[in-house]
Amino acid sequence: MTPDRKQGEERLAAELRLAVMRLARRLRQQAPGDVTPSMLSALTVVDRLGPITLGDLAGFERVRPPTMTRIVARLEEDGLVEREPDESDGRVTRIRLSSAGRKLISKNRTRKDAYLADRLRQLSPRERSRLQGGIEVIQRLLDEEAP
Repeated sequence: MTPDRKQGEERLAAELRLAVMRLARRLRQQAPGDVTPSMLSALTVVDRLGPITLGDLAGFERVRPPTMTRIVARLEEDGLVEREPDESDGRVTRIRLSSAGRKLISKNRTRKDAYLADRLRQLSPRERSRLQGGIEVIQRLLDEEAP
């Protein structure tokens, strides 16, 4: 790889990182104000994976179990998750979304999608097409990395 090409790839990587960070920040700002980003992230994992143990949830979120214990306690206190015994091992407790948790996740997605749709309406058809191509490339890169 030539030095110019390497420098170009590093510059592109930095620009992508900054753009993704800005987008993530803007989307976080659309979230309901009564939940923290950590709480919302945990709720999203529980929604996606279904009933999950606290340890597995901590692993997916890449936090220590005591940290996840505090997050789940707050979610439970707010009525957004419920604990249930594992069907095959009564010693194990699983975390699942409550109906209020499902409503909050739905509201969050709706608000974020509306924000993005509003921004996308400002683009020309050509810009939207280019963006779609970029999304496909990013998804491919992420899919190649997945275990």
